[in-house]
Parts: sequence; C-alpha cells; structure tokens
Amino acid sequence: MTSWDEAAKESAKTGKPILMDFTGSDWCIWCQRLKKEVFDTPEFAAWATRHVVLLELDFPRGSPQSEALKKQNSDLQQKYNVQGFPSVIFVDAKGEVRGEYGYDAGGPAVWLKNAEAKLTRK
Repeated sequence: MTSWDEAAKESAKTGKPILMDFTGSDWCIWCQRLKKEVFDTPEFAAWATRHVVLLELDFPRGSPQSEALKKQNSDLQQKYNVQGFPSVIFVDAKGEVRGEYGYDAGGPAVWLKNAEAKLTRK
C-alpha cells in the first residue's frame, strides 16, 4: 500500500502492525539492497502476509508522484523523525511506534529474525 489511511484501516481490521518502509527507491543504494535482498523474497512475502500490513513511503528523485502522496510521505517522515533511508518503522493502527529497523545484511532469515524481535519487545 502507499496510503496511510488504507493501511491504518487494514491494521485496525486485522490487528496487524503496519510496516512503514521509508525509502528512496530510485536513488538510495541501501534501500534497493533491502528491497532486493529481503522485501522481494518469497520468505518475506509469506511472513508479511501473516504478520504486518505493508506501507511504502517513497521519496524518489526521478519518478513522478502526486502532490497528495508527496505531502503524506513528507508529513509521516516529519512525524516519525526519519533522518535516513531506508528506515522501517512498525506502528499500530493509531500510529504508535512498536519498533524500528533498517537494512541488515544476511538476507531474509536475518532480517525477519530481527524484525520479529523488535515487534515482540515490550
């Protein structure tokens, strides 16, 4: 998803947290590596279907976006004080932070293990 409102509705309905992926898809090398090494894998897809609502918040430099999408993404970047990319923030349907993460070498096994730890931490 790319809409906060849709992701929040889905999260409220399912009880799953939202995985907000703050990315610079067309310029950020680490974002591209995270997508290729983790997000584009079958292991991640299966895990995400069971555990989270996916929300991509993209800040491209060369790809067009609507003004509404740019504003939404910028507002969320400011709200969550995102300073670098990639930044992955897990929130509930009300926007309360449950965990934060980013790129981690080792593919889906390492990333998912660490993501689970961040989600289950109290």
